[in-house]
Amino acid sequence: AMRENLNKVPVRGVVVNGEAYCAEGAKLCIGETVGSGGADIPEVDIAVDPVDGTTLVSRGLPGAISVVALSAKGTMHWPSQFFYMNKIAVGPDAAGVIDLNAPVEVNLRNVARAKRKDINDLTVIILDRPRHAELIRQVREAGARIRLISDGDIAGALMTTIPETGIDLLMGIGGSPEAVVGACALRCLGGDMQCKRWPRNDAERAQSEEAGLDLERILTINDLVRSDNVFFAATGVTD
Repeated sequence: AMRENLNKVPVRGVVVNGEAYCAEGAKLCIGETVGSGGADIPEVDIAVDPVDGTTLVSRGLPGAISVVALSAKGTMHWPSQFFYMNKIAVGPDAAGVIDLNAPVEVNLRNVARAKRKDINDLTVIILDRPRHAELIRQVREAGARIRLISDGDIAGALMTTIPETGIDLLMGIGGSPEAVVGACALRCLGGDMQCKRWPRNDAERAQSEEAGLDLERILTINDLVRSDNVFFAATGVTD
């Protein structure tokens, strides 16, 4: 349904973030072209996640959304072989104060200062995964609150921009495509994000070395989407 409707839009688009491995009959795969085509219409990069939070939908849990993002051609980061990134994201009232290389407590202190709160009034949203045990420990030791989610870190990044959610930061390791889509949303809403590539195993680490990629390099929100001409839409699937 998303592909059918994208093909009605007067753009010439390439899917930069979508399904990485396309079985026969699959749609919205990386590299696929969409849009109505024609002369003198914009060329764009497209990112899609038809359901961010498939497990949430299957279990009848809240927080699943359907998202699409567009930006000017050649401006959206292509995650390449990296499936995961380490992320930190905040809303507009804490934009510019985060540093992924800084200790967790330092980031919490800086965000609290920017938001005119105490650290123990901050809430950090984190994917509930074993790999985050040390992060969770450090956040708790610093005195901040935690909301653990089973899936859906695009929604988690969005929550940092919506005061009613009570979420102040997103932290932790999640999907690379979701990082790019989240960055598009935060560009539109005035938030901020930083990421680092996170290899899952020695094979991915070796691939990064062969490709000359610096795993210590921080990708800022401007690296993830290098344009002010960005469109983002999110539609709720579950409350």
